[in-house]
Amino acid sequence: MRVLTITLGVVLSILTAHASLAADRVTLRLALLPIIDTLPVYIAQSKGYFDEHGIEVNILPVGSAVERNQLMQAGRADGMINEISGAALFNRDQNRVKIVAIARSPRGESPLFRVLALPGNEIRGPVDLAGREIGVSKNTIIEYVTQRLLVEAGVASEDIRYRSVPVLPERLQLLLAGKIEAVTLPDPLAASAMAAGAIDVVNDLELPEASASVITFSTQTITAHPEAVRGFLAAWDQAIGVLNESPDSYRELMLSTIRVPPNVRDSLLIPEFPSKSLPNSEQWDNVMAWLVEKGLLDEPLAYEDSVTGAFLPPSQ
Repeated sequence: MRVLTITLGVVLSILTAHASLAADRVTLRLALLPIIDTLPVYIAQSKGYFDEHGIEVNILPVGSAVERNQLMQAGRADGMINEISGAALFNRDQNRVKIVAIARSPRGESPLFRVLALPGNEIRGPVDLAGREIGVSKNTIIEYVTQRLLVEAGVASEDIRYRSVPVLPERLQLLLAGKIEAVTLPDPLAASAMAAGAIDVVNDLELPEASASVITFSTQTITAHPEAVRGFLAAWDQAIGVLNESPDSYRELMLSTIRVPPNVRDSLLIPEFPSKSLPNSEQWDNVMAWLVEKGLLDEPLAYEDSVTGAFLPPSQ
């Protein structure tokens, strides 16, 4: 009887300890678009990396950047994958968010954005786009990257014409239907357009510093749960390691979590992801100059108020 009592006591102690750990475990809510940039989150979750670092991650799927931003503004999400300009706009009145890492940048053979045209309209290079309408989402990273790429290629800013087409699939369909001469799209939609005959006129592999998606957390979450943010980035980095080592091993997971058009499901190149990196101050300043020029900010914001490397895993 005494042995049974001791055994029950041990079991109860273990259960109590597990219950205590579960109660202490922080849950991070991530608002994620169905884009390739988010794949490491799903890998980390499937492999239990978040558990290893004592956190839970609740993925909140969103259908648009507007929906994602609304969740962040309402405090219903702790973090997101977005872009430098988007993070800056959150902070125009007060410091609501901080960029803690680059999620994805143009690398190898995988750009983030491509300016595309259909064959047969005499567009052979970026300079041929001068004076022609390019479908973009106005006042977003897509317009910013389009301008940077074309100006870098020799097109004068005043000769770049935009047509606002905020919905990505609609932009793709307008191009393929010949109702617009050029568009800027991210992969995998850009890859799908190319598979259907579109020409890659220029992409951000030509100017990689112009493009990056970033991991952004609210300052409230960072202040309240710094170790959870640190654990998230450690798990993210583990996922990056296995993904970069064997990308095709995660194709099925990608296809089940990311929107990939049918014509490129088997052929889409899974990109290499950067590890433990931040946007630099020059990237930040270039985006600030553009936001001020567009009237989206009254004045540039300080880099150090919106970007922090305090949570990156230590380099080996």
